[in-house]
Amino acid sequence: GPQCVTTLEGHENEVKSVAWAPSGTLLATCSRDKSVWVWEVDEEEEYECVSVLSSHTQDVKHVVWHPSQELLASASYDDTVKLYREEDDDWVCCATLEGHESTVWSVAFDRDGQRLASCSDDRTVRVWRRHEPGAEQGGAGGSSDPSWKCVCTLSGFHTRTIYDVAWCHLTGALATACGDDAIRVFEESAPGAPHEPPTFSLAAHSPALTLHCSASVLSTSVEAEPSRKKSPRVSFSRHMSLMARAVLPVSFLE
Repeated sequence: GPQCVTTLEGHENEVKSVAWAPSGTLLATCSRDKSVWVWEVDEEEEYECVSVLSSHTQDVKHVVWHPSQELLASASYDDTVKLYREEDDDWVCCATLEGHESTVWSVAFDRDGQRLASCSDDRTVRVWRRHEPGAEQGGAGGSSDPSWKCVCTLSGFHTRTIYDVAWCHLTGALATACGDDAIRVFEESAPGAPHEPPTFSLAAHSPALTLHCSASVLSTSVEAEPSRKKSPRVSFSRHMSLMARAVLPVSFLE
C-alpha cells in the first residue's frame, strides 16, 4: 500500500493547501503563517525548499498552478490574489490582484491559463484576464510581466461565503461551493472577441427539474439524519425564489 516517503517541515502554522506543478517537479504549499513555499523534487525524491514567499500579509488559504506554465497563484485572508514566477534561481511575486472586499478562499485557472477565477467571503466570483505587456496603448512600458485585470464579477448569486471555485477544462463551466449549502454551475455565454468582457449565466440543472435558469444545484445527502431523510433540506420554494433573482446573467465591467 501507499507509504509516506517524506515529511516536509518548515511552516510555522497550519498548512492550508498543496499543489503540484504540471511538470511534477515542483510542489507549492501555503500556510496560516502567511507564507507560500515552493519545493523542488529530484529523481531521488529528495525535496528541497527553493523559495519562501512572504508577499501576503495574512493567512494564505489556497495555492494553484497555471495549467501549462510554471506560474503559481495564491489566495489569502488579506483579500488579494498573488501570482509568482521563477526569476534568477528564486521566485518572485509578479502580480497582485486587488478588488475583493474580504478573504479570497480559492482560485482556479481556465483551460488555457489566460483567465483566473477567484472566490471570496465577499460573496462574489471575479474573473481576471491576462494582458500581455505592451498590448495596450498608454500602458506603462518597461515591465515584462503580464497584467491581470478583472473583466467580470459574478455578484448577487450567492448569499454566503464562497469557499471554492472550479473551472472545467473540458466545458469551460465554473462551479462554486457556497456556505449557503448550495453548489452553483455557471456557463459562459458565447465568448465574444478577446477584448469583450465575458458573460456568465447560471446553468440549467437541478435534481428534480430541468430549468432554463437554475440558481442552485441541490441534493439531499443519503446519510442525512433519519428525521430528514424524507424531505430535502432546502425546499424548492426557496430554490425557485433564488432562480427568479438569477434569470439574467450578472456581469459588471470594472
